[in-house]
Amino acid sequence: MAHPRATAAGQDVMHPAPTVTPEIAAEAAVWVARLHGPDRSRDLERECLAWQQRSGAHREAFERCTDTWEGVPRVSLASAFSARSAQVPVADGRPWRFRSARWATAGALVFTAVALTIGYRHWYERGLYSTGVGEQQLVVLDDGSRLTLNTDTRVRVDLKSEQRLVRVAGGEVVFEVAKDPARPFVVHVGGSEVVALGTVFSVRFTARGARPPETVSVTLIEGKVAVRAAAGEGTGPAPSGVVQMLAGDRVQVRRSDVAEKVGPVAAVDRPNVDHLLAWRRNEAVFDDASIADAVAEMNRYSRTPIALLDGLDASSYRISGLYRTGDAAGFASAVAALHGLRLRQIDGRLELSKPQ
Repeated sequence: MAHPRATAAGQDVMHPAPTVTPEIAAEAAVWVARLHGPDRSRDLERECLAWQQRSGAHREAFERCTDTWEGVPRVSLASAFSARSAQVPVADGRPWRFRSARWATAGALVFTAVALTIGYRHWYERGLYSTGVGEQQLVVLDDGSRLTLNTDTRVRVDLKSEQRLVRVAGGEVVFEVAKDPARPFVVHVGGSEVVALGTVFSVRFTARGARPPETVSVTLIEGKVAVRAAAGEGTGPAPSGVVQMLAGDRVQVRRSDVAEKVGPVAAVDRPNVDHLLAWRRNEAVFDDASIADAVAEMNRYSRTPIALLDGLDASSYRISGLYRTGDAAGFASAVAALHGLRLRQIDGRLELSKPQ
């Protein structure tokens, strides 16, 4: 049975696909179920088209639920209704026609909608990858690209015929992109997107409240990539124009409290890439870093956080050296010895404070 489908004229395939919420996915499942029921009509089809035209996310959800319907075994509403009506109880020799038929249709509708929602969720979660605090994961995609996820990272992968799309919700990833000129590799992170063909680069995204505050960082290891604002993809940090990167470049787009009124602050530098990627060896390397930045970095890898007391987060103490990621106690002990600080473990955390 053909479905009425809304189309978006002039859609740019280079832009990431819209984000579908669980609520929109559930609504789409109900629409598909109703269209397969005995009450399908021209008015119902027009209402469905109007619903799809609300946004790209509505159209995407409807397409995916339709694919789920067509690709998995199912019982149509019409057949479910017929089977249920054939078993309607009889009272005084007369079937409970109206009430039983209505409840049979409603029951079949709910059953089918739930099945479609579960199918949609299975499709959606199929491209989700994540790591916990202190974990790493290597993901090899169907196209041969490799993703190395660092601690506390969440990504979603969607490989399509026209492009390969990865959304980074948080954390850090190294991308080793397989060459495919017909399908650009697009990484959406914050309000930015990174476009590549065959190259190696890393992406790091810290959310608000972290250190540094809401920052998108892209470091190019091999090849060439372009970093730009992602059209229609939220209000996260993004450069004002297109930044063409060369190997060794790092682009950081940061939104701070001061920058809220004027927009994100973007910067390009050439850091020590080996130090930035030391986490792949389970190491953290600091070169004259502030104690606050060093502690924030070490806290990414441990469920036993280090807390700075007595204004140490704004102090001039500096940290250099190589430390083992996940070894919060060892790092805190070394810092305490280096700067003559007091170290206590209390309430599930390590506290560094000035000596009394």
